[in-house]
Amino acid sequence: KSANPQWREQFDFHYFSDRKDMLDIEVWRKDNKKHEELLGTCHVDITALPAKQTNCLELPLEKHPGSLLMLIAVAPCTGVSISDLCVCPLGDPNERQQISQRYCIRNSFRDIKDIGFLQVKVLKAVDLMAADFSGKSDPFCVLELGNDMLQTHTVYKNLNPEWNKVFTFPIKDIHDVLEVTVFDEDGDKPPDFLGKVAIPLLSV
Repeated sequence: KSANPQWREQFDFHYFSDRKDMLDIEVWRKDNKKHEELLGTCHVDITALPAKQTNCLELPLEKHPGSLLMLIAVAPCTGVSISDLCVCPLGDPNERQQISQRYCIRNSFRDIKDIGFLQVKVLKAVDLMAADFSGKSDPFCVLELGNDMLQTHTVYKNLNPEWNKVFTFPIKDIHDVLEVTVFDEDGDKPPDFLGKVAIPLLSV
């Protein structure tokens, strides 16, 4: 019941600088649980924003009245990475030693928020369910930890896909659960669910 809503919500996205992504924003109105109406859209070119500062933007909605006020900060993303198995971030002995020193007992209280990080090697899946009429699937894997979400590439027409990717997450809460979900890519349609596992960090 407001034409001037205030949400005051914060969202974190992992943006890799080699990509030319646009931030797409849609504003919707709900009449009831079933009826929704699009009130407008706007777009932000992330590459055009100054880095390492908070940018205050007033964005007019395209083809509709009204505007959206946002604060967007582009900052270095620490701890989150995707790499191939052959260039695993912890494969270098010198880097392993630096990590060991960083998290040794002597440095425990240097940065209370820096709990540590989780490295996950996603190798392959075996005997997946066939989601296509051809008797095959187009599987990809999504990893979620807290508010962080990363995913593998899609392996097409395969029930035994091999991804061989390494994912690194910063740990913000030791009680978080790593959720690994396998989906079947289905073109423009929502992906089909093929299976899921949940791994509490405290069990690692």
